[in-house]
Amino acid sequence: MSNSSQGRRVLIVDDEPMIANTLAQILNASGFQARAVYNGENAVEVATELKPDVLLTDVIMRGISGIEVAMQVSDKLPGCRVILFSGQATTADLLEPAKKKGRNFEILTKPIHPKELLNVLTARD
Repeated sequence: MSNSSQGRRVLIVDDEPMIANTLAQILNASGFQARAVYNGENAVEVATELKPDVLLTDVIMRGISGIEVAMQVSDKLPGCRVILFSGQATTADLLEPAKKKGRNFEILTKPIHPKELLNVLTARD
């Protein structure tokens, strides 16, 4: 793992706690400071306080969608890298409103393999 991952803050948002917690454990064990949140409403609030380097959010969630979370967080924290993940084939259609607002978020497909996630997070190092 590169030294640049050390201490980088990652906020993980998924309404399935097992997924969010597992991803947080993997990232924490790899030198990141990862925190799991289980809904979009809390995610925006926590992101404002935590000021993560990376927001990793599921797209399809009850309440505020991951796309809405991504747009709100990127408005408040323009330097935060946003990565969406989804197991739904219709995700590309859901991204259209964000694209119309000039947002081109990165996207990963569920299930996320830990090695792929680490590669994506360290690709810019």
